[in-house]
Amino acid sequence: MSTVALRETHPGSRALTEAHHGSVASRGWSGPAPKRIVTGYGFWIFILSDMVMFSAFFATYAVLLGQTAGGPSGHDLFDLRNVAIETGFLLASSFSCGLATIAADTRNTTWFQAAMAVTCVLGLGFLAIEGREFASLVARGAGPTRSAFLSAFFTLVGCHGLHVSAGILWLLTMMAQVFAKGFRADIQRRILCFALFWHALDIIWIAVFTVVYLLGSAK
Repeated sequence: MSTVALRETHPGSRALTEAHHGSVASRGWSGPAPKRIVTGYGFWIFILSDMVMFSAFFATYAVLLGQTAGGPSGHDLFDLRNVAIETGFLLASSFSCGLATIAADTRNTTWFQAAMAVTCVLGLGFLAIEGREFASLVARGAGPTRSAFLSAFFTLVGCHGLHVSAGILWLLTMMAQVFAKGFRADIQRRILCFALFWHALDIIWIAVFTVVYLLGSAK
């Protein structure tokens, strides 16, 4: 019996057939993912590759931790009070960055610019403390060429500082773009990528604070 005849013979069969096709369609692929999701997923892959690089730096630091060549160790050099303040700045900047993301989602320009400005100031404060620490170490004869331990320290911590510097430049660019062009779809995607990048830097810094400073300053 044909499908048409079946539908005519059994009035309920048409509804059952349409329900079947509807359930199949609901379980099937409905089309390409939105650009925001694709962009965020792709940027996560970049962040993971960046974390692989930092993992290599962490492994190098762990191997060279005791290779001081008769020079000062982390216990002799690190000031945990300044590092705690530095950490507080970066964690607070992550919170303000989250507020900026919420403001961007609601298209509130005033709150977005204010939250991004606070993030920028806190990030610059973090870099200022780190730069002062590096200058102090070099002035005390504990530069990156003093020992393998210090070479690993400056490479790991300095690489993170370079990422923060790049993030601040990116942040200022996003503020300028929102000011000039508003919350266009492409700008919203860039804000999402920036937020992922900035939060990832906080995660890496927690590892730096724990492995480098807390463990490194222990006797």
